[in-house]
Amino acid sequence: MSRSAHPAGPRHADVLPEGHYTAPAEDLNALDPKVWAHTVGRDADGVVTVGGIAVTQLAEEYGTPAYILDEADFRDRARAWRTAFGNDADVFYAGKAFLSRAVVRWLHEEGLNLDVCSGGELATALSAGMPAERIAFHGNNKSPEEIERAVRAGVGRIVLDSFQEIVRVAHIAQSLGTRQRVQIRITVGVEAHTHEFIATAHEDQKFGIPLAGGQAAEAVRRALQLDGLEVIGIHSHIGSQIFDMSGFEVAAHRVVGLLKDIRDEHGVELPEIDLGGGLGIAYTSDDDPREPHEIAKALTEIVTRECEAARLATPRISVEPGRAIVGPTAFTLYEVGTVKPLDGLRTYVSVDGGMSDNIRTALYDAEYSVALASRTSDAEPMLVRVVGKHCESGDIVVKDAFLPGDLAPGDLIAVPATGAYCRSMASNYNHVLRPPVVAVRDGAARVIVRRETEEDLLRLDVG
Repeated sequence: MSRSAHPAGPRHADVLPEGHYTAPAEDLNALDPKVWAHTVGRDADGVVTVGGIAVTQLAEEYGTPAYILDEADFRDRARAWRTAFGNDADVFYAGKAFLSRAVVRWLHEEGLNLDVCSGGELATALSAGMPAERIAFHGNNKSPEEIERAVRAGVGRIVLDSFQEIVRVAHIAQSLGTRQRVQIRITVGVEAHTHEFIATAHEDQKFGIPLAGGQAAEAVRRALQLDGLEVIGIHSHIGSQIFDMSGFEVAAHRVVGLLKDIRDEHGVELPEIDLGGGLGIAYTSDDDPREPHEIAKALTEIVTRECEAARLATPRISVEPGRAIVGPTAFTLYEVGTVKPLDGLRTYVSVDGGMSDNIRTALYDAEYSVALASRTSDAEPMLVRVVGKHCESGDIVVKDAFLPGDLAPGDLIAVPATGAYCRSMASNYNHVLRPPVVAVRDGAARVIVRRETEEDLLRLDVG
C-alpha cells in the first residue's frame, strides 16, 4: 500500500482488490510498533502487556471485551503535536474520535485545545474543566439550545457551517450582549483519497459552504456585517485517514485565494486559518503515516508560500488531530468463543464483541490487524476472519488476517489501533452492552468509562 491507500476504503486510492490478503508475517508473535501503542510488548510468558500489566490480568479484573488505552502513549502523542506546531499555531484535539472526562483533563494538562461537535461533547468538556476559551464548537446543524450554551459558556470559537447558522449565531450572541468569535467553514472542491463517507471537502456533501459560485465569499460578507459576530478566520477540512499531503496544498491555495479576495473587497485580513485534521494512522504494517513534525513542517510551508504569493500576512494556523492522537493508543481485548474452519476458505473466529464495539469494518470496509494476546504460539498460521456475536452477516471485526492454527476458545486476542471512533460509534445493537475503557499507565490500571450494565440498558426503557 502507498500513503494514499489505506483502511478507510477504496474510493479513489490505488488499493488492493476486495478480498485480498497479504501473506502471513514471518513471526505471528511479533507486535509491530507502528501499529501498537508505545508500551505494548510481551512478557517472559509470551503474554501481551501494556504499561507493564499483562492482558490476562486486565481481562480477569475488567472482563472482555474492553478497550485498553495506553495513557502514556496518548500523552506522548498529544505532546508531540503541541511541540511540532509550537506557539505560533493551535492544536485542537478532535473530540469526536474519543472523548471522556479523563481525556479532557489529559488534553488540558498537555496544553492542547479541544474541538467539540455536539452539546454532549461540550458538556463533557466543560464538566472536566477545559477552559471554554480553548474550545471550538463544530457541527453542521447546531441547535439553538446548543449555540446558546456555547455562547454563554464563552467558547473560543464557533465554526459556522451554513447561511442559516450565520444568522442564528449572530442573533443569539447579540441577544446575550456579546460578540462571538467565529470561523466560516468552506468546502474547497478537494476530494481527499479516502472513503466516500469521510471525504468532506468536495461540493456534493453536507459540510460547509461551497467556495464555488461565490457562496463562501458571500457568507463572509454577511458575517462581517453582523454585530454579534467577530469573524476570525476560515475553516477547511478535506477528509479523514489521509496520508497524502497534496490535498492540503490545493486546499490551502484556494483558502488563501479567498482570504485575498476578502482583503481586496472588505479591507480585512482575517488572522486565522484552520486546515482541519484527518491525518492517517497505521492500522496495518503496510500503512505509512507521517509524523507530527513532518505534518507541521509541510502545512506551515504550504500556507506561508501561498500567503507570500498573495502578499498576505501569514495567518495563525490551526489543526485538529483526533484519530492521529488517540487512534494508535488503544486496542480492543476480546475472548475467543468459537473457532469454525471452513474447508478451502478460511476459519471464522467469533469473539465476545463485534460491530457494536467496532462498526468501522462494516461501515467503511476498514482493515485491522490482530494478534493472539494471552500466549505465544509456534503453530502454523491459518487465515481467519474475526467476527462478532451479533445477528448480522456483516458483523466483521477483522476481515482477513492470520492467527496461529492452534487458536482455541478461551484465548485472548487483541485488535490494535481502535482508540479512535470505536467507542465513540459504539452501539447497543442486539442489546449488547458497550465495553469499558481502561486506562493503563506505569503499572496501574483504572476504568475511565465503565462497562454498561443491564440496569443501564433497562433504565432508559420506560415500559
